[in-house]
Amino acid sequence: MTALPVHRAQSLRHRRVRHGFFGRGSPEDSHARAQAAQALGIAPEALIGVRQVHSARAVVVDGPWTGAAPEADALATKVPGLALGIRTADCAPVLLADFRAGVIGAAHAGWRGARAGILEAAIAAMCGLGASAGTIRAAIGPCISQRSYEVGPEFYQGFITDDRQATRFFVPGRGGRWQFDLPGYCAARLRAAGVGAVETLELDTCALGQEFFSYRRACLHGEADQGRNLSVIHLRES
Repeated sequence: MTALPVHRAQSLRHRRVRHGFFGRGSPEDSHARAQAAQALGIAPEALIGVRQVHSARAVVVDGPWTGAAPEADALATKVPGLALGIRTADCAPVLLADFRAGVIGAAHAGWRGARAGILEAAIAAMCGLGASAGTIRAAIGPCISQRSYEVGPEFYQGFITDDRQATRFFVPGRGGRWQFDLPGYCAARLRAAGVGAVETLELDTCALGQEFFSYRRACLHGEADQGRNLSVIHLRES
């Protein structure tokens, strides 16, 4: 079984949690979930995910789902032993933890979800479990960077209609197009929500196509959409 590359955020290193931002093994690998669980020393059934739909909905996790996973794009839990997983392929995976409260969260933040408020929903779900925004630490994992993220004028206009200050996340591109800073936008939303510490790993999934799955890179090069990168955070049992 091919080992999955893994990156970790300095801000989430703590005795109460394990975490990892996992890249691609081989394109044909269908065992990423089991490999990630093994790398973190957890049982595969303890790793909980959702049906991601680019929404602003966060759910609280008390244990493995008894039926189909709900549609949502963020999860939060205070149950020791559980792990939360998010799948991405250019969207931003955001892992969060309040070490003092013993609460963790994970969010799938594409441009739609981030603009709609998925990060704020994740923070609210964590605070509902006893966390405080000021003591939450957040890490933005591998995602598409500004240099790789070309968007059209209608995309730009939608953001600045919401907030004129959003112009700071765009630089002019070619032919009247723009380059969008997704990780910078996510970091700003997290800080505006009061999150105490925000770290960005600065790993471009599109440019690092041999290490990460990238939907945009696949489209640009006529490749098959081969998979998703998995990001996991685990609340350790004391």
